[in-house]
Amino acid sequence: MQTKQLGNTGLDVTKICLGTMTWGYQNDEKDAHEQLNYAINECGINFIDTAELYAVPPMKEIQGLTEQYIGTWFAKNPWVRKKIILASKFVGPGIEWIRWGEGLNSLRMWEAIDASLERLQNDYIDLYQLHWPQRVVNKMGKMNYHESMFTSREEEEHHIISILQAFETERKAWKVWFLGLSNETPWGTMKFLELARREWLPEIQTVQNPYSLMQRQYEVGMAEISMYEWVGCLAYSPLAGWVLTWKYKHGILPEGSRYALWGKSRQPQNLNARSLKFVENMEKIARKMEISVTTLALAWVSDRTFVHSNIIWATTLEQLRENIASAEVVIPEEIRKEIDNVFAQSPNPATF
Repeated sequence: MQTKQLGNTGLDVTKICLGTMTWGYQNDEKDAHEQLNYAINECGINFIDTAELYAVPPMKEIQGLTEQYIGTWFAKNPWVRKKIILASKFVGPGIEWIRWGEGLNSLRMWEAIDASLERLQNDYIDLYQLHWPQRVVNKMGKMNYHESMFTSREEEEHHIISILQAFETERKAWKVWFLGLSNETPWGTMKFLELARREWLPEIQTVQNPYSLMQRQYEVGMAEISMYEWVGCLAYSPLAGWVLTWKYKHGILPEGSRYALWGKSRQPQNLNARSLKFVENMEKIARKMEISVTTLALAWVSDRTFVHSNIIWATTLEQLRENIASAEVVIPEEIRKEIDNVFAQSPNPATF
C-alpha cells in the first residue's frame, strides 16, 4: 500500500489508517484481533488509531476496552510493534467517569498516558492526540458560533502552553513521540504552532478532523494550514458515519447498524433528507465507475494531498476488505468534476 509522510515526523504511514472505535461495543476482542491480523499482516497497514475514551458510544462500562484489545493483540504479535505507528488520544472535557470530566488537564497527562500504555501493553505511543479542545468549539459539522463559547485569548494561550510543556515532559520520558490535535479549528491549530515555536516546545504534526464527500469544511482554512505548515489531516468519518455506504437508503435503519444503535441521537448531522439525496446522487456517479459508493467516497478522501491518512473502521471483515481496497482506486478527473457539481448544489449536507 502507498504511504505518505506523517506531518513533519519523518514517519511514513499507509494511506489507510485502521480505526478502532467499535471494538468493545459493536465488536468483541476476537473481531478486533481478526481485523488487526487482516489489516496489518495481510494488507500491510502500518497505522492504528485509538483513544482512551473508546469504545463508542462513550460509556463507563466499556471505556478502555479498545486499547485493551489492541494490547492483547500486540502481546500475541510482539515482533510487529516496530513496524506500526500507534496513535491514541487524551480525552477532552465532559466525560465524568474519566478523571472527573476535567479533560485536558496538563497535570494529569502523565496519568492518562500511563493508563493507555498499560492497556496497550506498550512502552510508547507514536502519536498522542488531544481528542477535542478544552474550550468550547463547533465540531462534527456543528454550525453557529456563539459569543458564550468565547473565553479569553490569555486563558487559552496559558492552557496551550501548559499542555505543550506537559507533553514535552512525557516525550523526554520516551513515552510519547509526536503530538496531534483533533476536532480543532484553524485558530486553535495555528495557535498551537505559534506558541510551540515561541516557547521552543514540540510542534503539532497532525489534526484529526471529520472529512468526507458530505462534510468538506476542512477545505476552508484547515487545508491551507496542512499544505503550508505540513500539519497533516487525518480524516475521520470519511463515510459520514456510514451514511455514504447507502446502507440507510430511504432513511431505513438496519438492525444493529450504528444509527439504529446510537448514532441518530449522538450524531444527527450525517443523517437527514439532504444527505440522503446527496448519497443517492453519489451512488449514481459510482455506478459509472462500476464501484460502490463506499469505495468512491473513501478513494476520494484518500487521494487528497492534505490528507496524510484516511481513518477507516468496520464492524465486519467484508466491510474492512472493501475499505482497504479503496486505496487502490483512482478517480478520473471528469468524475471529480461531477462530484464537485453535485456538492455545489447542496454544500456540506452533513451539518447541524
